[in-house]
Amino acid sequence: MTLPRMHDDEIDVSAGQVRALIREQLPRCADLPVVRFAAGGTVNAIFRLGTDLTARFPLRAEDPQDVALWIRREAQAAAELSGCSPVPVPGPVHLGSPGHGYPLPWSVQTWIPGSAATPVSNADSTVLARDLAGLIGALRHCDTRGRTFSGRGRGGVIVDHDDWMQECLRRSAGIFDVAPLRRLWDRFTLLRPGAPDVMSHTDLTPGNILVADDRLVGVLDGGGFAAADPALDLVCAWHLLEKGPREVLRRELGAGDLEWERGKAWAFEQAMGAAWYYRTSNPAMSIMGTTTVRRIIDDS
Repeated sequence: MTLPRMHDDEIDVSAGQVRALIREQLPRCADLPVVRFAAGGTVNAIFRLGTDLTARFPLRAEDPQDVALWIRREAQAAAELSGCSPVPVPGPVHLGSPGHGYPLPWSVQTWIPGSAATPVSNADSTVLARDLAGLIGALRHCDTRGRTFSGRGRGGVIVDHDDWMQECLRRSAGIFDVAPLRRLWDRFTLLRPGAPDVMSHTDLTPGNILVADDRLVGVLDGGGFAAADPALDLVCAWHLLEKGPREVLRRELGAGDLEWERGKAWAFEQAMGAAWYYRTSNPAMSIMGTTTVRRIIDDS
C-alpha cells in the first residue's frame, strides 16, 4: 500500500521490510500477517501484526540514538498513563533495531479493540462527553511527582506559539477567511496563565480516541503523557464534540472561563496547523483542523 507523503523528510517503509524485521528480531511473531494500517498517525507508519499487535515505524529522518531514546520514553509514559487511565492503553511489547533498509529503531505494541473516532462520528454524544470528562479527570489526579511542562510542544505558554501561528495564518488564506482568525489568535495570546500543571495525555485528537457504541473504550498514543497546562486535554471538546455535548464535558469537569478559553486556544493552535499542513497528504487530519476551527468560530 502506497500512501501520500506527509513530510519532506519522510522515510519509506514497506510491508516486506516489516516482515523481514519481525522474522529476524521477533521470531515468535514471524508467521503473523502484516498489514499497513491506512489510518496511521502522522509520526509513525503503523502495521497490524495479526489481531493483537501493532508495529510502529517512525516516519521522519532523525538521529537513530535520539529515536531510540524517544521510543523508550514513550514506553515509560504509556505505562504510566495505563496506571491512571480508566480505559485501556496500548502497552509496549518490543523495541526493534534498524535493518533491512529501514534506518531507525521501531517498536511493537498491543492492539486495543475499538474504532477510531472522527471529528463528526460521535459529535452529538453526551455519553462520550461524560466519558472524556472522566478520562481527563482521572489523568489530572495522577501524581506529577514534581514534574512541570517540559518546554516542548503545546501545554505551556500560549504566546510562545506565535511564530508558528503566523505561518499557519499565512498558509491558510485559501482555506479560511483569515482576518477574523488573526483577531481570535491575538485574543488567545493575551490569556493569563492558568492553574498549576497536571498530568495530561497531551494529544486527545479523534484518531487517538477509540469508541464503541458511543462509549470511550481506549486511548492511543500515550507516549506524550506528561505534565502540562490543565486546559490542554480540553482540546478534545472542539476536536470531537458539538456545542451541547461540549457543554456537558465542561460541566462535568467544572472548567472555569479561563481554563475553557485556554483549552480553546490550544485546540485552535493544533487545528490551524493540521488544516493546511495535511491538506493533500492526510485529508482526515486536515478535515479535523477545519472542523475544529469552525466549532471555535461558532463558540467565539
